[in-house]
Amino acid sequence: MMILNMWFIIFIMFLCGNMIFISKHKHLLIVLLSLEYIVLSVFFLMLIYLNYIEYEMYMLMIFLLFTVCEGALGLSILVSMIRTHGNDYFKSFNLL
Repeated sequence: MMILNMWFIIFIMFLCGNMIFISKHKHLLIVLLSLEYIVLSVFFLMLIYLNYIEYEMYMLMIFLLFTVCEGALGLSILVSMIRTHGNDYFKSFNLL
């Protein structure tokens, strides 16, 4: 029963992250934070699943490696946008 509750909580985390990603698209920082929240919920899902089937945790280390690289890339894009455009609004610059 406890595992079922954890799956439900992770599912709610994933849905909340997706709803924030869909609805709050004014600032790039909020979009990046919602993506990190989604990745965190997927990490917890993989952690519980791999513990449940008693599998090795090497896949989680690789997942964390890619997560850190994705976060660093997102922050570098955010910093370069703020330096060039002065803010992180999506509507303040032209993508073309």
